[in-house]
Amino acid sequence: MAIWRIQATLDEINAKLVGTMCEHVGFRVTEIGEDYLRASMPVDERTRQHMGVIHGGASVVMAETLGSLASSLCCPEGFHIVGLDINANHVRPGKPPFVTATARPLHIGSSTMVWDIRINDTEDKLVCVSRLTCAVLKNR
Repeated sequence: MAIWRIQATLDEINAKLVGTMCEHVGFRVTEIGEDYLRASMPVDERTRQHMGVIHGGASVVMAETLGSLASSLCCPEGFHIVGLDINANHVRPGKPPFVTATARPLHIGSSTMVWDIRINDTEDKLVCVSRLTCAVLKNR
């Protein structure tokens, strides 16, 4: 059974990224699973650091964006989400041409949501593991 309260297509989700930092760095949501959301991002001049691998900050941008998008798809009507906390462990250099992130819920509650986001390279090796906590707030 799918966890999503809001049904959205990949095109609808990616349209929300137009005109944002995500568009600038080439972040794209690529898959909506029953209990996960997946995205890719290039490792290129927009996202790499001086050593030629993904910048740690770019990994965090990817993780927070994907987890926030996933939270918003689980959010009840009349509510919205905001990020409360994110952490990231960079375990391996993310090399070109791209990395892929997968967000899965650890907790979907009425006041908070917690997501595990794992970023892998093209060989499916773990590059970064992140945890994002979002608050669920009533719209004003």
